[in-house]
Amino acid sequence: MPTDEITAAAAGTWTLGDRVVRRMGFGSMRITANPDRERAIALLRRAVRWGVNHIDTAAFYVSPGGALRVGSGPARYATELIRAALAPYPEDLVIATKVGFGYDPVGGFTEALTPAQLRAQVEENLRRLGLNQLDVVNLRLGRGPGPVPLADRFGALAELRAAGLIRHLGLSNVRPEQLDEVAGIAPVVCVQNNYGVDAYREQDAFVRACGERGIAYVPFFALAGTGREAGAGADQAEAVLSVARAHGVTPHQVRLAWTLHQGPHVLAIPGTGDVAHLAQNIAAASVRLTPEDLTRLG
Repeated sequence: MPTDEITAAAAGTWTLGDRVVRRMGFGSMRITANPDRERAIALLRRAVRWGVNHIDTAAFYVSPGGALRVGSGPARYATELIRAALAPYPEDLVIATKVGFGYDPVGGFTEALTPAQLRAQVEENLRRLGLNQLDVVNLRLGRGPGPVPLADRFGALAELRAAGLIRHLGLSNVRPEQLDEVAGIAPVVCVQNNYGVDAYREQDAFVRACGERGIAYVPFFALAGTGREAGAGADQAEAVLSVARAHGVTPHQVRLAWTLHQGPHVLAIPGTGDVAHLAQNIAAASVRLTPEDLTRLG
């Protein structure tokens, strides 16, 4: 597809809280892997030129180390690369970040449990992004119930929202009952979970339930599936390959198109550090799957 035809606008839009975002967004975790920061800056600017106005990030997206556990040289934070590339930010740009998890180069991953720890992570995101208010903050949960009730942690973020440091709140890595648990504390504008055409399909009902409640569902690792931080493997399900051949697109584009076909409230945030992959990902916004395709993909 010629580059002048690539546009995230082809995916349509969703109102995230009070902000309109294009449903094809960008995930920033992988831009930290390459020591050439200018390459990351150019990639982010290209994404925005191609219509992306929803960027997912976190202060613990950092290399060397971090979630990807790769790289060398000085620390490269995705949040700081976003600031370097895009500040002063376009008026329509929405940056969604996460707290709950943090990363210390010496101690490794940490979890924020107290109001003070959560506030420190919010302030770190504000500082690294160069903002006075964060558009969207997702509370990223670990596995299991955790030592502090979810309501207490979400309530601490709700207080920061009331203080003006946060515009909207979301949840990440959550179960349906946890969404209900915080319903009376503050509005939840999005749920961000691991989900894809052949990964974690037990969440199908949860995806639909979020749509019924007007909550955006934002799958992460929609391309990598169970590969998670390791990335997508070379092996692809035969159904994905078959649909890709029928449309003359890549299997990864089929995966992204399937994601967007799960409902108007479902947002895609594929990440990459390569401009050619970025072009393919955004071009997937124009892929229209047939009912027969969707049946084949399951």
